[in-house]
Amino acid sequence: MRAMWSGAVSFGLVSVPVKLYSATTNHDIRFHQVHAADGGRIKYKRTCAIDGEEVEYADIIKGFETEDGELITLSEEDLDSLPAASGHEIDVIEFVPADQIDPLLFDKSYFLEPEAKAAKPYALLREALVQTDRMAVVKVALRQRESIALLRVRGKAIVLQTMLWPDEVREPEFDILDAEVELRPQELQMAASLVESLGAEFDATQFHDDYRDAVEALIEQKRTTGDTRPAPVAEKPSDEGDSMTDLLSALQRSVEAARAASGKPPEPAAEEAPPAKKAASRKKAEPTADAEDEDEKPARKRTRKPA
Repeated sequence: MRAMWSGAVSFGLVSVPVKLYSATTNHDIRFHQVHAADGGRIKYKRTCAIDGEEVEYADIIKGFETEDGELITLSEEDLDSLPAASGHEIDVIEFVPADQIDPLLFDKSYFLEPEAKAAKPYALLREALVQTDRMAVVKVALRQRESIALLRVRGKAIVLQTMLWPDEVREPEFDILDAEVELRPQELQMAASLVESLGAEFDATQFHDDYRDAVEALIEQKRTTGDTRPAPVAEKPSDEGDSMTDLLSALQRSVEAARAASGKPPEPAAEEAPPAKKAASRKKAEPTADAEDEDEKPARKRTRKPA
């Protein structure tokens, strides 16, 4: 693993130098969109919705549309003027009971690795969290944005768990939840018995991604049966000629525009030079560039292994 951030956890007068590593990875099989006829990769162009013209990255800025239809644009200078959170400290604000944290607020997980000299204060913080069954609420700046996060323990490691801000969690506004529902004691007892009959200690290793396995098996089957073809390599377009043509055309238009603005008549086309006298011993004419021939133009399902 490669560290993505380094800094220190600060609580009270104690500072623990640490490195931050992403705690999760994505094993989904990624596909490319290709042309069914020749296997070429599909590319997308950035086009303007108004004039349909392709737009270069340099001509793109950020825009925000208000509810009443007003468009507000922000340039790079505008964004640079905003306060950017930076720093390399994880500041502990408070320690809270673990059961008071709603898992719905959890976002991304990162492992904290202590530096060699910080092994003891790291272990001290870890064991204190375990003994008190608490999590540390912290603030940290990641990717120039301040986030609220938690420090929690997983095995022998301390995990930095970034959290969503409270206003980023939606409320379930379903009218049916407010309806009065009558539950008979017998129904509740049967439901509780069913829950108890399926009760178990959770073990994540008992679950496996059968869909991913099926996709890998399908790809391997096609490979072993020869149902493949060489991946095409897109040739880089040589636009040197086009660039020269565009340059000459632009220069010609500029000359014509300048002569028109000054009232001068258009420049006459150059007359052909008279043919030279024939030499006594005539050399064989070489073909010109104009005489050269041109080429013709599924739903994912996770299942539990049987015991």
